[in-house]
Amino acid sequence: MTRIFRQARLGIIAVIVIVWTCLPIYHMVMLSLTPQTAAFAGRLWPDNPSLENYRSALTRGHPFLAHFWEQFLNSFLVALTTCGLVLFIASTTSFAIGRLRLRWAPMITNMALFTYLIPAAFLAIPLYRVMGQYKILNHPWSLILALVAFATPYAIWVMRQYAESVPYELDESARVDGATVPQIFWYIYIPLIAPSLVAIGTYALLLAWNEYLYAFLFLSSEARLTVPVMLGHFTTSDDAPWTLMMASAVIYSLPPIALYYSVRRFMVTGLTAGSVKS
Repeated sequence: MTRIFRQARLGIIAVIVIVWTCLPIYHMVMLSLTPQTAAFAGRLWPDNPSLENYRSALTRGHPFLAHFWEQFLNSFLVALTTCGLVLFIASTTSFAIGRLRLRWAPMITNMALFTYLIPAAFLAIPLYRVMGQYKILNHPWSLILALVAFATPYAIWVMRQYAESVPYELDESARVDGATVPQIFWYIYIPLIAPSLVAIGTYALLLAWNEYLYAFLFLSSEARLTVPVMLGHFTTSDDAPWTLMMASAVIYSLPPIALYYSVRRFMVTGLTAGSVKS
């Protein structure tokens, strides 16, 4: 009976957490199917659900959506470039720290993690001045470089933990066969840490995909904004088209959902690697 009560209690908690998590998503989808005239009718489901909001979003049928596809492409390019740079920097750094047996490797990793002691919001003004001095404000590279700086320390730490589970004897055998360090990195190290690469790549891509604060600060022209900033502009109107905003948000959320479900079998392996030593 004790076991049954424990399972029932856990089941009730799980249902509450699931409902609490899915409730905002439900309201977003429900409002996206609601005509603007019935946005505040207080219905649990619209009386006459319609795809008109999605049509307006896809055809840029509102002034706020005049550059929707350019902004969508900006978000895609920023996220993809950030992901690629984070993977390159983290993989090469973790290889140098973990596989080349550097003397100060632990200190280097810890110093990188110390950067998270300062909240990212506190660095907004200093980074804004730095980007202004380098004259790259209102350019996607300003946002990309900031996001790479925030994501790389965690990526290095995760990849190093994963690399420790890879036998070092493989490197020694490759050296005996005449392999160079770049060959060991590309043909041995990279294939063996592939699950970690997928996990970190997904993390970096979603971080850049959802970034709002630094995109709002660094990018100013409408054609160079990302979609999160554009969605924020909806709230500046006295008569905000909330239903159209929700439809645009649903469209924008589809790519990361598809990405996550396509790589989710690698996520647990990549993010928990190295947590238990054999």
